[in-house]
Amino acid sequence: MHSLTVAWVGYASLICFCLAYILVIFEENIHMRKSKPVVLIGCFMWALIGIYEVQHGGGNARGYVKELVVEISELFFFLLVAMTYINTLDERNVFKVLRAWLLKKGLGFRKLFWATGAITFLLSPLADNLTSALLMSTVALAVSNGNGRFIVPAFVNIIVAANAGGVWSPFGDITTLMIWTAGKVQTVEFSYLLLPSIVNWIIPATIMYFFVPDEYPEMGEDKVAFKPGAKVIIGLGVFTVATAVSFHQFLHLPPFMGMMFGLGLLMMEGYYLKRWGEQKYYEEKGVPGERSNHQRFDIFSKVERVEFDTLLFFFGVLTAVGALQYIGYLALVSENMYGTLGPTISNIIVGVLSAIVDNIPVMYAVIKMNPAMGLDQWLLITLTAGVGGSLLSVGSAAGVAVMGVDREHYSFMPHLKWAPVIALGYAASIGCWYLVTPH
Repeated sequence: MHSLTVAWVGYASLICFCLAYILVIFEENIHMRKSKPVVLIGCFMWALIGIYEVQHGGGNARGYVKELVVEISELFFFLLVAMTYINTLDERNVFKVLRAWLLKKGLGFRKLFWATGAITFLLSPLADNLTSALLMSTVALAVSNGNGRFIVPAFVNIIVAANAGGVWSPFGDITTLMIWTAGKVQTVEFSYLLLPSIVNWIIPATIMYFFVPDEYPEMGEDKVAFKPGAKVIIGLGVFTVATAVSFHQFLHLPPFMGMMFGLGLLMMEGYYLKRWGEQKYYEEKGVPGERSNHQRFDIFSKVERVEFDTLLFFFGVLTAVGALQYIGYLALVSENMYGTLGPTISNIIVGVLSAIVDNIPVMYAVIKMNPAMGLDQWLLITLTAGVGGSLLSVGSAAGVAVMGVDREHYSFMPHLKWAPVIALGYAASIGCWYLVTPH
């Protein structure tokens, strides 16, 4: 057992972590952004570790933090690019045009609920669960007319669909990437999880469907058109996701490098629009020169509008959980579970734990421990760690990102009300895993 787990630093860190978590849960009531307590307490926990190790002359906290920073920065830059693209598409009227198109089809809230969920489920294995959830929650918000009774179930449905869709692809989620790169599950073997992931999404979605208002959103009177460069930016967005996947798959480089390459392309497109593209467009429309100059495209204003509360929350959570892992609590829990309960029950519990302690470090701890498990059990941990995060809004990267899309209606507590329904899908998907995987 790691000596830190029974030292004052271990107990103090656990208390700090619980305190930060309580403040996140009551974000709505105390009106404190969720990033504030976790950034403060995450760094404070490492300060406690540093004090302890200076006193006892040992440890490798510095080296561990450097590894942790790499993990955090990869996620940070990936999210930064995804959010910048979404802000740019929003400013170029892409979501307004999409909204108008969907409403012209005469879709009510209930059909929109299914449409956004299904698209998310199909998109996340290709574009990863985080990007898909961000994109589709923005679409759902655009068609919602601010109706909270539609927004909350639609957002929950999108998060469940994104996490479920992400588990049957090696690049659908960060945890599946980790399992894949560790060589525990091969590319084709992820397909065993297709049916369990469909079950995981369909069951909660079917129940929530009956609570979605049977109404139709109002159609806007104005005619909406794409702003200049919108179609090129859509193409660049698709190309950026493909590049991120290719960087990992073929070049064995971190996916965020592909995303940052895509951001560079977007910045160059922004330069073209600012210098020539918009001017030409406004001249064709007959807009006077002095008015068109006020509407010039600026890529850095899109970066400024990125939801930094979400990005800093990720930093804080991974820092705090990294501290718990360094102290030895995650390994302690894992060892006791796999040693006494066996792999199946342990993997199911790990899924529930991943909703509380973020699935990335939990999966990291299990891979580092490397318990003796066959393909069926590695597939189970892939499933449970991926979809278990849907139980709470802070349990997955997709959930945390969506919390930043509409803070007024969607946060920790509204999501928690649907947790029993999500848990039903979680249990059913495990039953399905048992039937379809080779034992």
